[in-house]
Amino acid sequence: QVQLVESGGGLVQAGGSLRLSCAASGSIFSINAMGWYRQPPGKQRELVARITSTDTASYANSVKGRFTISRDNAKNTVYLQMNSLKPEDAAVYYCVTEIRYSGSDYRYYWGQGTQVTVSS
Repeated sequence: QVQLVESGGGLVQAGGSLRLSCAASGSIFSINAMGWYRQPPGKQRELVARITSTDTASYANSVKGRFTISRDNAKNTVYLQMNSLKPEDAAVYYCVTEIRYSGSDYRYYWGQGTQVTVSS
């Protein structure tokens, strides 16, 4: 079983920073892309950022220039550095990983979610 454990959420004032971490463990053969989604209150989950196995990063337009995604392949960990936080960034943040076990056998796993609260 693959487990994703998130940490780093909390309460921060607008303009502040937080760094989220997500470590994957278990029956991992090969991690391809990793990413972060978020779900604001009363809204559906949306993609925030993703990073491929070759370290190509992409971001939602709303966070470009403020958030940075990175990964430590040796530790199967993905990070999300969030700077210049806005109240609109408040949400439960979920990490996700795409794992290839063999051939075209891809599977997706989600973290438990971590709360990010931004006060004005």
